[in-house]
Amino acid sequence: MYQSAIDLDAVTAIDMHVHIEVDDHGHASLPEPLVAAVSKYFRTDGPRPAVDAVARYYRERQMAAVVFTVDAGTQLRHPPLSSAEIARAAAEHADVLIPFGSVDPRTGAAALDLAARLIEQEGVRGFKFHPTVQGFDPGHEAYAPLWALIERAGLPAIFHTGQTGIGAGLPGGYGLRLGLSNPMLLDPVAADFPDLQIVMAHPSVPWQDEALSVATHKPNTWIDLSGWSPKYFPAALVRHANSVLRHRVLFGTDYPLLTPDRWLRDVAATDLRPEVLPGILKDNAARLLGLGPHRREESP
Repeated sequence: MYQSAIDLDAVTAIDMHVHIEVDDHGHASLPEPLVAAVSKYFRTDGPRPAVDAVARYYRERQMAAVVFTVDAGTQLRHPPLSSAEIARAAAEHADVLIPFGSVDPRTGAAALDLAARLIEQEGVRGFKFHPTVQGFDPGHEAYAPLWALIERAGLPAIFHTGQTGIGAGLPGGYGLRLGLSNPMLLDPVAADFPDLQIVMAHPSVPWQDEALSVATHKPNTWIDLSGWSPKYFPAALVRHANSVLRHRVLFGTDYPLLTPDRWLRDVAATDLRPEVLPGILKDNAARLLGLGPHRREESP
């Protein structure tokens, strides 16, 4: 069972958004047409490292990383990677890796059972969801029992928001619906489950204003800065990260599609203030994840 061994003084950053896209058996998290489409969208055909390689990569950079897959078996008709196996592999690298689980919300009671096992038996530290790829509206009442379970466990949940490269350019976008990742669909979840910490992943293009509205209104919501080079961050996002949301904005990359090396290089070209970067890079995530002496409530 996973037990964190991260020394906060020894790491320079916590990457909140790292995908495990292949397992040790060579099985991919997405069907081949989607793998090819997302590589074209991000203009990369680089390697898709498994857990051990991801751990080495982040250890070399003195960083920690939240790692996960996305269970979209119902929507994609493709067997997902095992979140249990990811958590067990992360336990071998507990000095740098933090495993999140993923369940397919559309499987109903099975999703609840799997989520409970991942928490109780594997020690996952949160969950990851992708409403567009998984094909569900997170605000629908059918999924309330799942959010209640995660809330009771005191764990955060990351939700993809905004545009996605998955399915981009394929006929009909592979049947995937972008509107399911409008961050406003998370507003009722944040309202009904005020102790559930919700991370809205990525600059939420084309709904950045909606994400900022939810985040400023609901103090149990956060924004991670993954999936886009910082030089493309919307100006409104940068303004909020520098001010009212500075304690709830999180460093994230979308590795392996965007590397932390590029993110850190490009952030120097933004208007993010040097004094807010320590919080964005590490301190906010440590508080969210309950690492070290950090507490979750927002600092003044």
